[in-house]
Amino acid sequence: MQDEKVKSFLIDTIETLVFVIVAVIIIRFFIGEIRWIPSGSMHPTLLEGDRIFVERVSRFYTAPQRGDIMIFYPPFVELDSSFLGVFKRLTGFFCKDIAYIKRVVGMPGDKLEIRESPDGSHTVYINDKPFNEPYIQSKYDYIKCNEKMYCGPFVIPEGQYFMMGDNRGNSQDSRFWGFLPKDRFIGKAVFLFWPPLRMKNL
Repeated sequence: MQDEKVKSFLIDTIETLVFVIVAVIIIRFFIGEIRWIPSGSMHPTLLEGDRIFVERVSRFYTAPQRGDIMIFYPPFVELDSSFLGVFKRLTGFFCKDIAYIKRVVGMPGDKLEIRESPDGSHTVYINDKPFNEPYIQSKYDYIKCNEKMYCGPFVIPEGQYFMMGDNRGNSQDSRFWGFLPKDRFIGKAVFLFWPPLRMKNL
């Protein structure tokens, strides 16, 4: 009798764990997930410690658009393609893959260039026209371009994107590692829910 109770308990526990894992995978893969902001690269839009909701639905029917704030695996991060590695990414359990959050600035086919003015301000030009970016921290607080950086002019290849942080003086973004392939996107940041006083749509 005791053995039957233990067996029944173990079966119920395993079934519950399997259900929870499958539910987590379905929610994270098809709906969205919660992320927190670890750095200041997106000031003033997002601050360290902010909690955001990242939706993963739109990727099934549309490509990222200019201005979208996206979560992604940078191209220099080698993702573990083993079953365990994929399982960790799908569930979020013990996943240590590095993910970045930046804004889509350059789209496939764009001609992009970052120009410095005599007063020290910097402006992104897209197809030879200045791109209005009211969300950045400062057009003067910018990491100066050098020959090792991707500052243009160049044409962004098909299926690739140019990503930049809103804090242009403190962001390791496409200026340093180049274009981002579309298949590296995880999801789109759509809502900041914590802290409550900073709650807003993104």
